[in-house]
Amino acid sequence: MTQQAATSGGAGPRARRRDGVVGVATEHADLAASPFRVDRDRISGSPFFARLGGVTQVVSAAGSGLLHNRLTHSLKVAQVARAIAERLGAEPGPRALAEKLGGCDADVVEAAALAHDLGHPPFGHLGERVLDRIARHRYGLADGFEGNAQTFRILTTTDVRGPSAIGLDLTAAVRAAVLKYPWLRLHHPAPHPSRLPVPPRGAAEPDDAPGTGSSKFSAYCTELDDLEQARGPFAGRVERWQQTVEASVMDTADDIAYAIHDLQDFHRIGVLQHASVAAEFGRWAADMAELSAMDTDKLAEGRRRPGYSLERLRRRLRAKDSWIVDDEAFIQAVHRVRAELVDELLAWPFDGSIEAEQALASFSARWTARLVGGVLLTASPTTRSGHVTLRSAQWHEVQVLKFVHRRFVLLRPDLALHQRGQASLLGRLVDALDAWLVDRDEASRLPRRLHDLVELAHDEYAALAATAPELLVGATGEPVEGADAVHALARGRAVVDFVASLTDKQAVSLLDALSGRAAQPWSESFVL
Repeated sequence: MTQQAATSGGAGPRARRRDGVVGVATEHADLAASPFRVDRDRISGSPFFARLGGVTQVVSAAGSGLLHNRLTHSLKVAQVARAIAERLGAEPGPRALAEKLGGCDADVVEAAALAHDLGHPPFGHLGERVLDRIARHRYGLADGFEGNAQTFRILTTTDVRGPSAIGLDLTAAVRAAVLKYPWLRLHHPAPHPSRLPVPPRGAAEPDDAPGTGSSKFSAYCTELDDLEQARGPFAGRVERWQQTVEASVMDTADDIAYAIHDLQDFHRIGVLQHASVAAEFGRWAADMAELSAMDTDKLAEGRRRPGYSLERLRRRLRAKDSWIVDDEAFIQAVHRVRAELVDELLAWPFDGSIEAEQALASFSARWTARLVGGVLLTASPTTRSGHVTLRSAQWHEVQVLKFVHRRFVLLRPDLALHQRGQASLLGRLVDALDAWLVDRDEASRLPRRLHDLVELAHDEYAALAATAPELLVGATGEPVEGADAVHALARGRAVVDFVASLTDKQAVSLLDALSGRAAQPWSESFVL
């Protein structure tokens, strides 16, 4: 692909209905010569990127400096993504295949990796679920809330590079590389990837919410033309539902970083305990034959017993990813993780010593190198995988590492208790902001950022109602008609946009202020 095609910003329908503004104010000069490095610099200079330092990765770091937040996670994903891209570019075969599929530029994947979590709201994935439920059930927004779609909205709409710009005015290549799930929740492309015999990862409807569309997607209906324009240069190179190669690199790097670094965090603070993890791995290895023959219902009933959860993982992988799952590879992955994580790293409690820090650093470096070394670029991947994937051994190892994190961290009752409080906080914050929005006596004193977001969303939904009404449906599928209905959608999207742009601390402080508990009137800024 020519650099011109990949860098084209274009002036598509979205830009035209915003007074033709697609460029960047000339007084905001960029320092880099490469357009892709310009993109990277714009992303890293964004206030939305800076706020990630105050957004939960798994649990709130509370200023300890010991846990990853969304900013440190994004930096590590960018490191891994660039390493993968440079490795693929150094080998003639993968380099030629990547060019045929649309290119794999290291600056593009680094920029996309830095941007990939911009849309995460306060309190991480918990906040994402809460805001999605509120957006659909309270405001009737059919496409609800999704962190990846919010990222794309920030990059193309709600962030600005200069006083007359819409979004960051990024190249098509970088915008396409951010599209981990290049479809809308319900409408695009046609046929929708959720209707494929084997849907892509994330495209299927959630089991607990049938009829709501894909569980993962990378754009709202308001950004459909941005999605199409970004993907335009890749038409005929990858399927409409497939990631670009650069998006696939970013996605793989995210998986690798997540699998390794969150385990480090919870070993460091003493949450990941050797005894319970060792019991799970040891019992599964000792009773492998018995567990594999066990009835599914009996296995589910005994899920708290050591070994049972690993066996359930093996069966779940076989059901979902038969294209790559291999029992022998799974066994070897369990043995390797047991030897290097359980019996080596976790066997010695982290005590803050130089020796303990070295052990953590060695574990991270060794596993990162192993997983990056297992990256493959394939011409015709399964619908369950992107063009960039891992060799069988490393793929199974990532699944086992992620299992440890889920089973022994995310499913802990004490974490659930903490998260229920955070979910309640977000719900009350939305209630308070919505009440302020409909209070005519206080309309003139709304936060300017919230006021601007309402106007922006109203313009978007009014334009959709006039030009593409088929995209404008309520959460139950009914068409949205009339000025009042459009305004209600706009108010909902604006409140969700506003709350999603806060840090964890800002969300807490803002609710305190709105509840009359704040000690002073302007102790915190909410004008991101």
